[in-house]
Amino acid sequence: MQRRDGPAIRDTLIWLGAMLAFGGAASWLWLAGHPWWSVPFFLVYGVLYGSASDSRWHECGHGTAFRTGWMNDAVYHLASFMIVRNPHIWRWSHARHHTDTIIVGRDPEIAVMRPPALLRLILNVFGLADAWTGWGAMLRHAAGRLDAEEKTYVPESEWPKVVRTARIWTAIYAATIALALATGSVLPLLLIGGPRLYGAWHHILTGLLQHGGLADDVLDHRLNSRTVLMNPISRFIYWNMNYHVEHHMFPMVPYHALPRLHALIKHDLPAPSPSILAGYREMIPILRRQLRGEDVFLRRALPPTARPYREDFHAAALGTAAE
Repeated sequence: MQRRDGPAIRDTLIWLGAMLAFGGAASWLWLAGHPWWSVPFFLVYGVLYGSASDSRWHECGHGTAFRTGWMNDAVYHLASFMIVRNPHIWRWSHARHHTDTIIVGRDPEIAVMRPPALLRLILNVFGLADAWTGWGAMLRHAAGRLDAEEKTYVPESEWPKVVRTARIWTAIYAATIALALATGSVLPLLLIGGPRLYGAWHHILTGLLQHGGLADDVLDHRLNSRTVLMNPISRFIYWNMNYHVEHHMFPMVPYHALPRLHALIKHDLPAPSPSILAGYREMIPILRRQLRGEDVFLRRALPPTARPYREDFHAAALGTAAE
């Protein structure tokens, strides 16, 4: 649980430096009259903007990425803008997600419901559902309105911050659109806002594996979360959130320590999926059966060395009688 500035400063400089390099190269090629040559650079820039921001928002929201508080807050607010999630809403939403992980009716961040909303999942590969929902919420918050569910987990003292942030964001987007209209070019929109659409695919690809196809309404995170071993590039983009069982069991462990945590407690966990592809091979058959209306989920097998989960604690936490 020891927090350090060094790893997050290094990774943040690499992230922002890569965005500057690829975004700058893409813009130069675009303005030089070579729009097709700029496409590969925009694709990389889009993933760094529209997917890497998701993990940075997440980790800095936990306050564990950096040791220094203002550094966490600065990256958290920047990444929240990129991923279009109001930082004052989602800090509390995510706290609820960790308190009631995949508890139906309580967890506001269930990405794959039963049965899964297939069309929404497909649209989100291109940011066409969540991003538009985020921009709609931004305008609603800018008008001073929080919805009924948000009011259940965001303290009233935070509501003015929600509104103020939304109004600042709205002004930034308005200025970007005005610049695009004034210059007669979509380039400003390809750099601000647009990457949330064309660069969303990686965080959807990895995010669906967090809990998709697993048990809901259980408190044992070994049963409702999935760890997936990933390649170094995806791990950098994802900031080690592929160690998702470990993260939910110990949410205050910094991202850079999760591989070590995994090595220490793997004897107590289900076997991780050996790759992204293997994770989908495990998940997709379950989702297909759920789409057909079957009430099924993947039952994770714990190793013989694993400590059993205390069902009496589970039942007491849910407020029900133990069976």
